[in-house]
Formats: sequence, C-alpha cells, structure tokens
Amino acid sequence: MKVLIVFAHPEPKSFNGALLEAAVETLSAGGHDVQVSDLYKLHFASGTTRSDFTTVADPDYLKYQIEEAKASTENGFATDIAEQQRRVVWCDHLILLYPLYWFHLPGILKGWVDRVMAAGFAYGGGKWYETAPLYGRRALLAFTMGAPQDRWADDTLFGPLDGILNPIRYGILNFCGFEALEPFVVYAPARITDDARRAYLDRWRERLLGLDRETPLPFRRAADFGAGRYRGAGS
Repeated sequence: MKVLIVFAHPEPKSFNGALLEAAVETLSAGGHDVQVSDLYKLHFASGTTRSDFTTVADPDYLKYQIEEAKASTENGFATDIAEQQRRVVWCDHLILLYPLYWFHLPGILKGWVDRVMAAGFAYGGGKWYETAPLYGRRALLAFTMGAPQDRWADDTLFGPLDGILNPIRYGILNFCGFEALEPFVVYAPARITDDARRAYLDRWRERLLGLDRETPLPFRRAADFGAGRYRGAGS
C-alpha cells in the first residue's frame, strides 16, 4: 500500500500523536510506503484566497472554483497545494487523523480539503463520485473525541455518529472518488485508563495491516440518482 496520513492535531504528545507514531511504525514495518502531511507542523493555511493560485482567470472577481479549474489545467496552484495534490495522487490509501471538533473536522483539516481537493483536480466537468479523477482510492477517518461512546445513538443526546460522518463520507470522500472504510474512533482517550489506551493502539495496529483487505462501506454512486440532472452545480 501507498498510504498518505493527513495529521491534524496541534500537540505531538497527544493520543492522536500516539496513533500517528503507531501508524508510521506499523505500516513501514509491514513493507508499506507512508507519507505524512502534518498540517500544524507545515503551518498549512486553512483559508481560501487568491494567493492559492499563480494563474488568474478573472482579476476582478474571485470565484474560487473557476480559479481552481484554470490552475488545474495550467499548473497554477500555489506550492503548498501542489505538493499535497502530488501526495494525494501518489497514495492508494488516505488516512485523515484528527480530533473531532464541533462534530466535524478541525478547521485546519477542513481547509486542507477546501484547498487541495480542487475543481479540475478532484472533481469537475461532470466528473464526481464514480467518475471522479481520484476514483479507486480508499480513505479512512481516524479520530478521537472527548465524549464517551454511550452518547452516540438514536436515543441519546448527540444522536447517531453516522449523522455527523455522512457529510464527510458522502460529500467529501465519495464525491472525490474515495471509497470510505469503517472509521476508527477513539472515545474519550483522556478519561480512560492506560490499559484502555494501549488496547486502542493494539486494535489500531491490527487494523492498519489489513486495510487493503477490508470491504469498503457502500459507495454513493451518482448514476444511481440520475446524475445528469445535477451537471453544472456549484457555488
């Protein structure tokens, strides 16, 4: 496997940091190629601006998708974006490793998606879901959260976990052609025992070595929903 880990935690000594260290060691020892994009270490910009491009489609009005499309055809992305896109193309497995913030991705990781998964690179021109340029790759969400597991169900305060993950699974991963794997979730690592944390790490290592043998979650295919009706949609 060629695995890209996009790491989005500001503290290397966190449990996220332990998951990252275990992933790099385990995958490398198993003969797999690993690259890590440590977004905080890279000071990766999360905001979308005109400086994301060296090309210009319209100097008077910034429509980000139009600038993305031009940059995609003319090698016009800023250096930090272009490097991440090269890594995405290189990998066959993408791991997003992060703490859950406000029921979603941390801002720096959402910014990575906004800037890297660009129109013309990850989707566009009627190519999305099963026809997306990146189709055939797999993606795994691996994240920690402050809440215990018993808060995530239909009859609990937060509701089912799938409810907050489906926009990421369908609206980011499947949209860009990635088959999503069952997420790896660590519940309340700061509140559990050392033995429980070690057990999580053991399960994580075991999981990583079998990623290429896993059956992905059902893929949301555009063709199943009359995709031609949505051609040209965009913000």
